Amino acid sequence: MRVYLPSTLALLAGVHESREIGPAPLAAHAVTPALREWYAGGDTEELEYAALTAAARASLRLLAADPSAPRRRVVLAAEMPDPVIEWEPGDAALDDDPSLVRLTSPVPWKKIASGHVDDADAEADVAAAVEALPAADAGDDDAEFTVDGAEGHELLWYATQELQHLL
Repeated sequence: MRVYLPSTLALLAGVHESREIGPAPLAAHAVTPALREWYAGGDTEELEYAALTAAARASLRLLAADPSAPRRRVVLAAEMPDPVIEWEPGDAALDDDPSLVRLTSPVPWKKIASGHVDDADAEADVAAAVEALPAADAGDDDAEFTVDGAEGHELLWYATQELQHLL
């Protein structure tokens, strides 16, 4: 199953060096039954995009936790076997986001299919979104608009062999 893992450029450097994403458990996003129900009219491509977008928003939270990381969202797409992907209906943490899953094993580099990264011109909007997250979480509509502004930037696609050039 294709999963989308939120990251940052700083974390990507560590992943590139260690040749895996870990340790488990890992939060990721995927096309789950709940996402299919939430976005009933979406085709496979739209559902994958929704999961990718959710991972990009989770990347904002990783950026908030690391003030020194460049203000660019990073999402790593990986192909993982179904037995290492957990999704439990009724789990409160998973219910907040219909695409959220847990991986029970690290992700080897060879399972990473691609990277999706903001262009440098998105940095100002991403930085503003990171700063607005607490207020957006508290229900501030203006802050939510600022967070949504980062989502107005499309993530650029990179093959795994190209990711090292971003580091």
